[in-house]
Amino acid sequence: MGLEAAVEVREGRDYLVVLADRQQVEAVRPDMARLRTLGKMICVSAPDEEYDFVSRFFCPGEGVPEDPVTGSAHSMLIPWWGEKLGKTTMMARQVSARGGDLRCQWQGDRC
Repeated sequence: MGLEAAVEVREGRDYLVVLADRQQVEAVRPDMARLRTLGKMICVSAPDEEYDFVSRFFCPGEGVPEDPVTGSAHSMLIPWWGEKLGKTTMMARQVSARGGDLRCQWQGDRC
């Protein structure tokens, strides 16, 4: 994926790769053919100074190389970052080429 070093990698239904900062997330250049063989969505995320966190989502196995801005994929990120940051309301930025802002609220089992 063109990563220098991940801070953390989690595997569940999908993969979560946490990087150190926004610049590393923006610099990711994945090999879509290799990602397709994983059969899972890959989320790359990091803390940010302007937003609570930033992210990018790759789903080449579903015919979506990179989702430009996705609310549903944030259902994985909201609890993770909420726990990490001690927050229930967060501002996020998806840093795809199109990009977009998301206001996220964590309400226990509902995001």
